[in-house]
Amino acid sequence: MTAPTAARHRSAEVDRPGCDTSDMLTIHALFRRAFTDAPVLVRGVEDGDTARAAVVAAHVGEVAEALHHHHETEDELLWDRLEQRAPACALHVGRMRAQHAATAAQLGTLDATLDAWERDASADARDRLAAALDDVRDTLLTHLGDEEGAILPTASTVMTPREWGALHERGMAAVPRERLLLQLGWILEVVPPEERAGWLRTNLPAPARLLWRLVGRRRFAAHRALVYGTA
Repeated sequence: MTAPTAARHRSAEVDRPGCDTSDMLTIHALFRRAFTDAPVLVRGVEDGDTARAAVVAAHVGEVAEALHHHHETEDELLWDRLEQRAPACALHVGRMRAQHAATAAQLGTLDATLDAWERDASADARDRLAAALDDVRDTLLTHLGDEEGAILPTASTVMTPREWGALHERGMAAVPRERLLLQLGWILEVVPPEERAGWLRTNLPAPARLLWRLVGRRRFAAHRALVYGTA
């Protein structure tokens, strides 16, 4: 096969319907853990401990922003395509849109409550924030299960690898460069230990894997200890 022919063949493959959507399961696992742990972290902060509140608030704000961007990306790149190409999926897509809207409203409440708590770390603000996080968690856990059961199987048959890859590219572009290694650390936490080496080989080029081993692993361990404590 000549080089131009091989290039055309690869192009045809990425533009042919049928893609692997399993990477979304890892992202979902990341959000499940983050929003299950977040209310526990908040409730663990003592009344008036503004130093600890600042650390936890920064973490909560970061994962909330990541979820908001993740949903925006799906809203822009996923739902319309699924409705057009798989009309039988329209009811499921409608449910996804409604759940995204509910989560967006809950994240708005969360943002306002987070700001109030970060200012004074009062017990009242802490409890309101934890309750807001409970609401986000409950909606999110239902949504992620619905998406995995009704959306990902359809997307894997009607979307092309190029289209599906655009979701990943949009997500990566939203992560500040200085946070990329920390983001990688959180992802690896939800990858089973026996699969991490393979995951790194599949998803990262050799220079990035080296950077993780030399710098990222240690940096993430320190950051995780700051957020979760060392116990």
